[in-house]
Amino acid sequence: MAISVNMAQAKDAIIRCIKASLVPFLQGSPACGKSALFRSIAEEFNLKLIDLRLSQCDPTDLLGFPSVDREAGRAGYLPMNTFPLEGDAIPEGYNGWLLFLDEFNHADRSVQKAGYKVVLDRMVGNKNIHKNCAIVAAGNLDTDNAMVEEMSTALQSRLIHLELAIDNDQWIDWATANGIDHRITAYVKYKPENLYRFNPDHDDKTYASPRTWEFLSRLIQGEKELTRELVPLMAGTVSEGIAREFYGFCQIYKQLITVPQIVSDPQGTPVPEAPDVLYALTGSIAHNVNPTNVGKVMEYVQRIPVEFQVTCLREIVRRKKELLASPAIQGWVTRNATELF
Repeated sequence: MAISVNMAQAKDAIIRCIKASLVPFLQGSPACGKSALFRSIAEEFNLKLIDLRLSQCDPTDLLGFPSVDREAGRAGYLPMNTFPLEGDAIPEGYNGWLLFLDEFNHADRSVQKAGYKVVLDRMVGNKNIHKNCAIVAAGNLDTDNAMVEEMSTALQSRLIHLELAIDNDQWIDWATANGIDHRITAYVKYKPENLYRFNPDHDDKTYASPRTWEFLSRLIQGEKELTRELVPLMAGTVSEGIAREFYGFCQIYKQLITVPQIVSDPQGTPVPEAPDVLYALTGSIAHNVNPTNVGKVMEYVQRIPVEFQVTCLREIVRRKKELLASPAIQGWVTRNATELF
């Protein structure tokens, strides 16, 4: 069993493996962000991503197809065009390729054996994989009821094993940077245990996870108010129980103090006491603050409990980095830098 790593640690380890021409094998439960991590690495290093699902392959996909050269009187193997080989031109606009062997331990044992040469010798049949092609692999955990196949010890020793764990703070960082709906990030901060509720024996059709929360954010994009009619759709995305709780949380937004109210009277506008309302309020403030109202908003923010001040400022800085330069936020940061960062 590998030692669990969070997303940042996994990314650093994967990049180290790539630079050392080794193949990292990232395991983690379904929908925890493995594929998204590899996509982000490909984008960061300007590599063309090749997503090969080994569970859908047979051995010839990795070894090549038998062919006969009648003139030479020899037989050989023709590699699939999936693989970048020596002599291939690097795609225009890219620095190379990232060959992502997904569902690696879902593949039949025969396919896994065919992969020995790919991951250790960087060869397909008797052809060398291009030197500008990095190779990575991913799969689910043996305990996930995800139909994984046991890996041979010979294959195990050809890989660098990493196990990905969910880190709420890092997901919040990613979510705010990628435009995930502020009601979702506020809810996850209020109920962090509901970011990822995977249970291999669950009875629901689905479950809350980084992947399904992203789906839900896309589904409610542009909806200023979530109606009860949306609950079945949300239940089909993050499970019924979580959907109903999230819907209830979003109803708090109807009673929230608005940013225009705060701007009109930052010292006199009431400060709520209930934690769920404060979590919702910090998310709403971070969503609606802008360069013209930030001074008044910060007057009000400094009246709420200090732990929610920190929550609010972290959300503002994550979503709207340009506001960090405003005098009102600079003053707060100077006084509270340790808590914020």
